[in-house]
Amino acid sequence: MRGFQAEEPGIVLASASAARKAVLEAAGLRFEAIAAAVDEGAIKESARAEGYSAADAAMMLAEAKARRIAARRPEALVIGCDQMLVLGDRWFDKPESVEAARGHLEALRGQTHQLVTAVLCWRGGQRIWQHVATPRLTMRPVSDAFIDAYLALEGETVTSSVGAYRLEGAGIHLFDRVEGEYAAILGLPLLPLLGFLRQHGVLMG
Repeated sequence: MRGFQAEEPGIVLASASAARKAVLEAAGLRFEAIAAAVDEGAIKESARAEGYSAADAAMMLAEAKARRIAARRPEALVIGCDQMLVLGDRWFDKPESVEAARGHLEALRGQTHQLVTAVLCWRGGQRIWQHVATPRLTMRPVSDAFIDAYLALEGETVTSSVGAYRLEGAGIHLFDRVEGEYAAILGLPLLPLLGFLRQHGVLMG
């Protein structure tokens, strides 16, 4: 045990997300981050066609990422994550351009949407834990002029988030109300994950 984290197993985050890495780093965890290349669009399309929920789809994506990295690091405890933005029956993807981000913001303004955020841990060839958080965010009925100013300020960074906003940045100005764990909004439900890691003996209880 070094600090409050055991030496083994090593932890691998199956993600290249800077926000997720920052969440784990702020919690003092020692881990390695490795991007997992999976066909997210195909998994989402298949899940939607087969009638699965957004939570199911997010978990499928999280598992696909964890399994991909676990094949390379079978000795590790691999954390897989995914997040989907849901407004009514619509599932949002990351905007491909600033103009596409404008369309996202126009659809979301004045509405309450969910960030369906899945996390699972994979070890020894199997899923050993999973959790889904569903933070709810209510966007202000912002004007076209505000959206213009916001996009000019944030630039291409809006394409890195499914909702075209970074709550840890200027995106906070878009909202009236935020419900749910902050870390889950950033893409990684931290409190449930830490609870599991304590139960699993990875962290000191």
